[in-house]
Amino acid sequence: MVTGLINENPTVYERKERRVRTDSSNTDEFSVEPIDHLEIFDHIRDIRDPEHPYSLEQLKVLTEDSVEVDNGKSYVRVTFTPTVEHCSMATIIGLSVRVKLMRSLPPRYKIDIRVAPGSHATEAALNKQLNDKERVAAALENPNLVEMVDECLSPSFE
Repeated sequence: MVTGLINENPTVYERKERRVRTDSSNTDEFSVEPIDHLEIFDHIRDIRDPEHPYSLEQLKVLTEDSVEVDNGKSYVRVTFTPTVEHCSMATIIGLSVRVKLMRSLPPRYKIDIRVAPGSHATEAALNKQLNDKERVAAALENPNLVEMVDECLSPSFE
């Protein structure tokens, strides 16, 4: 974790109950199965905050309502809300969400990661950075950033 905390005392919320997934009656392994926003949320809810030992769900950085899915266009948008408007870890949080979805979703999906409107001092710059393929690729070549992202994505065993 990072030293010199930006938000020393974040509000921690209760985790929501995990949704039980029902088996699909479709047995065709080659058919395209639709993905809903709750399934996406299940993939990203346990990502850990870079500064605290809590998940992004527990800090309400991510909620079920922050995920949008359009299966027809193979499009996923996740809007996250940093705990403070000057959060220096917002880029790491957004990159962690992007990497988790890149690893979890079929490659046909376009992933759009956004900071909630009005929730960060440099919102426009962050949105541009998190959705620029070249910047994301360059960030993922940096071993220090990859280590931070991997730490955020590692299981917490709670």
